This record gives sequence, C-alpha cells and structure tokens, in this order.
Amino acid sequence: MGIFDKGVKKTNLNFFQKLGRAIVGKSRVDDDVLDAIEEALLGSDMGVDTTLKLIESIEDRVEKDRYVDMEELVGIIREEIAALVGDDAPVQPFDFSKKPYVILVVGVNGVGKTTTIGKIAAMLTAQGKKVVIGAADTFRAAAVEQLCVWAERAGADIVKQAMGADPASVAFDTVKSAVAKGADVVLIDTAGRLHNRVDLMNELTKIRNVIGRVVPDAPHEVLLVLDGSTGQNAFVQAREFSRATDVTALAVTKLDGSAKGGVVVGIVDQFRFPIKFLGIGEGVQDLKVFDRKAFVESLFRLEDIENNK
Repeated sequence: MGIFDKGVKKTNLNFFQKLGRAIVGKSRVDDDVLDAIEEALLGSDMGVDTTLKLIESIEDRVEKDRYVDMEELVGIIREEIAALVGDDAPVQPFDFSKKPYVILVVGVNGVGKTTTIGKIAAMLTAQGKKVVIGAADTFRAAAVEQLCVWAERAGADIVKQAMGADPASVAFDTVKSAVAKGADVVLIDTAGRLHNRVDLMNELTKIRNVIGRVVPDAPHEVLLVLDGSTGQNAFVQAREFSRATDVTALAVTKLDGSAKGGVVVGIVDQFRFPIKFLGIGEGVQDLKVFDRKAFVESLFRLEDIENNK
C-alpha cells in the first residue's frame, strides 16, 4: 500500500473504469484509447491545458515506443505526469537552519487551513521541535478556538488577541514571542477572504512587513491551502491568491473526499507552485509530506487495472 492510496483511491478507480473499457481487446493506442485517456484525465479535474499537454506527450510516446499493452500504457502515463509534478529531489518542508522558520498560511475559509496548521504543528512537535502558532484570523471566533484546541493537542504555544484585533499586530506578537522562546517554527493563520483582493493584498503585505521587522528574511514560506475536492474551483483560488501575495508552496487537503485528485497535477503544471503537503483524511496523521513518486503510483495503481476493465 502506498502512503497516498487512501487519498486518491476514488480518482484511481474512476480513471481505470473509463480507460479499462476503451482498451479491452486493443493491441495499440488508437483514437478511441486517446479519447478515453483524455476523458479520464479531465474527469479527475486535471484541467484542459494540462490534459491536452499530456495527451500530446502520450501520443508521441506510444508512436515511438510501440505500445503493446495496458501496463506499458499506464507506465507511460505515470512517467509523463511525474515529469509535470516535480523532480526526484525529496520535498523538504522546513528549513531548520532558519530559526524561527516562519510560515504564513493563506487560503479561503473552509479549505481546511486551520486544521492543516494544527496537523503541521503536531508533525513538528512529534519531531521535538518547538512551535508557536499565531491566530491572525481575528475575524472568526471559530478559527481562533479551533487553533487553541489544536495547539493544546499538539503541544504548541499559541498567540492570540481579542476578536477584531489587527491581524498584523497578532503576527508581530507571534514572531516576537517565538524569537524570545527560541522556537523552531512559527505558523501564522490568516483570514480567508477573497471577496476584495485589494484588501487581502494590503492585509498580507502589512503582515509580511511587520514580521520582517522581527526576523528580517521572514516569512520564509507562504503556504496556500487548497481543498482538492473542489476541483476547478481550486484553480480559481490558486490564481487569485497568486495575484494577492507571493505564494511559495501548496498544501492540498480533502483528497480522499472525491475523484478529483488530478487537480494536484493541473495546479502544479499551470502555476508551478511546489506541493509540500497532501491531506488524505481527517486524522492527525493524515497530512503527508508530498512525495512525487508515491503520489503518481497511487494515482495510477496497476493493481486496479483488471478489476476495472
């Protein structure tokens, strides 16, 4: 079993259900098979541009490599998708040479942003790291309360102020506290509003500026959290946040809830954001550091071929 199987099982089954029917009895990749691959990739919410790019590459490969069977075809699909997702270097989600390593977490409400922060904190404290969380989403009481619960559960410190307080003030106090306590990592939650991009941009710029007064090169990471189950809507959010701030990495959540795992590939291809974390369930251990090879293998697991023809 792969570490991402749970998260992309529905995507995997949906893909082979569509592809399996088209390839039965075939000895080569014809237009029907290519159409089935295209339909399956689009059905996983990989996006039109990325899907067409992959179809063109696959078509070139099968002509050159003289495709014979399903296993070889799936191997080609895996290789082409892996090339889009990233290189072979293992993902290093934290740079502990920078202390504290400051992560600004952004994303719209409802994508699992607060929960992701809590799970990252738990991951780090389990490694013996000292973590400080900043509750800078001061417009939602539920977000602050949820962060407090996660901080206690993870054994992390939390900095908060009264509801409606200036988010930049919370961020400043958080980083200042982290420096004083010798913390390894700072995680700062931000408000998830996109109805007015100018306001969001101004707020995030202000937060970045005040953080930089305490730690000159901070924030070291701007982590955008996206809900993978929303499919194409995740593309919209990625585009809007990339316009509002300098996103440096992604955490994609709720992959286990739909057959839209292809959205991960499409977003990386279109926006060139590296993925650092994938959320494959509700448990604290269900936030995984991204592994390109393991993800692609789970997305197209060969063991499911025969069962889905």
